Amino acid sequence: MTFANPILLAVGLAVAAALAFAAAAATRRRARALASAGVATADGRRVRLAGVWFTIAGIAVLAVATAGPAATVPVSHASGTVIIAIDVSGSMAATDVAPSRLSAAKKVAQAFINAQPPSVDIGVVAFEQGGLEAAVPTADHAAALASIGRLSAGGGTSLGSAILAALSAITHRPVSLGPNGSVPSIGFWPSATIVLFSDGQDGGDSGASGGSTSADTTTAATVAQKAGVHVDTVGVGTVAGTTVDVEGYHLFTGLDEATLKTISQSTGGTYHPASNASELDGIASSINLRLTVMNQPLPLAGAFIAFALALLVAGAVLTVARTGRVV
Repeated sequence: MTFANPILLAVGLAVAAALAFAAAAATRRRARALASAGVATADGRRVRLAGVWFTIAGIAVLAVATAGPAATVPVSHASGTVIIAIDVSGSMAATDVAPSRLSAAKKVAQAFINAQPPSVDIGVVAFEQGGLEAAVPTADHAAALASIGRLSAGGGTSLGSAILAALSAITHRPVSLGPNGSVPSIGFWPSATIVLFSDGQDGGDSGASGGSTSADTTTAATVAQKAGVHVDTVGVGTVAGTTVDVEGYHLFTGLDEATLKTISQSTGGTYHPASNASELDGIASSINLRLTVMNQPLPLAGAFIAFALALLVAGAVLTVARTGRVV
């Protein structure tokens, strides 16, 4: 048990102790006086004094209450982790989705974050080639919103690296493919979900093309699947596509839904077009919240006050019953 104001506790108990000492001293003096007068003390005297002791006990308990007592108790708490992975490659500067693919992704991602309950920790991973963790998972959703607001387009894309970076944020340790691209074991994280915003253009394998998922991306998705982590993908852009300037080159880029669908389906997730933001509501309901035990303070002042009042009332009733006087 802890006390918010231990000084008040010490003062209150000191007052109660002083009253108890005074009552005991008065009782001894009365007993000596009656004995010297040859008057035998009756057993009823103890009953008469019971009201005094109940009152003093009530004062002592009230002193404890004023000190702000609290106990730490374990409480079950449902929580989950969501990693928002946003593609910031050069192709996300395309304007086939107004005002740009990246701006649209940021808007939808921020709306998704605002819809999440406080029990969900949210992290942000902005990925180009190599992946970059921008914000670790936290219950402070404002930090995730701010991280997304600072993102800008530029660089290449590696969807496999994005998934591995998101898994690193979930497990709080680096996650990478093993020798010869083998799948590492990172434990089981069913309470975590990755929401990946991208146009599906995968630069993780030079041999990958539209509708063909790179080997690294397939292996990274397998890592997530074995860890129980769903990857929900959000396609940003249009299938018709457009051209975009990347480091002085005019490149054609279109939405590769096939790649994004392959990632989501292989991990038990779902593919969502960014144009249909209402579909994103289903992502939150698919998150498997885990039960964790957290220690939380339990204020006890109310219970002590109730106990003190009961003692004071008992003391008053006994005093009135034996003496016929209130004071």
